[in-house]
Amino acid sequence: MKTIPYILIAVRFILAPVIISLAYFRGEDSRFLILSLMYFGLLTDIFDGIIARKVGISSEKLRRLDSQTDLIFWLSLGFAAHFLNPELIKNEWQGILLIFVMEALCYIISWIKFGKETCTHAFLSKMWGLSLLVAFTSLIGFQQAGWAFYVTVILGFVSHIDVILIILILPKWQYDVPSCYHAWKIRNGKQRKKSIFFN
Repeated sequence: MKTIPYILIAVRFILAPVIISLAYFRGEDSRFLILSLMYFGLLTDIFDGIIARKVGISSEKLRRLDSQTDLIFWLSLGFAAHFLNPELIKNEWQGILLIFVMEALCYIISWIKFGKETCTHAFLSKMWGLSLLVAFTSLIGFQQAGWAFYVTVILGFVSHIDVILIILILPKWQYDVPSCYHAWKIRNGKQRKKSIFFN
């Protein structure tokens, strides 16, 4: 059981180049398969954390590995969406640029303050991940941006603000911090009850 979280993370990591290759080389014929791999990848992301907490191996190393693999996985879907819908992605460049800037800020601020990348797995970030699922389903499966894309951009901006606040508030680097409110409680010496289903 203790190896399963690592296996699930590895599977998600391997899915990234597979998704990019399918979109680039097979094009239109790969849409359904890419969506299937995306949903499968999300399931591995949900269960790797739950299993790790259940068996007591949710360590800094594992959570950082999970966080960086998530970034690679979702980036691969972004590249796939671009290969399959270049004009559509080009038309929405402002929203995409905003998310990239916010993501970069989170990393820069965390590295400046703590000397390592952020790894909060915050609640809003999890909600943003679900909105990415809907947005990529719309972009890749139905070739539409629409409301799903705009909700994702807004939620992505808000969730990144939350992460930046967490980084700024925390007195020292910590993983699995649900929100800036929880970071404030940690700063004031209050411990929170953890859940195996969230963090």
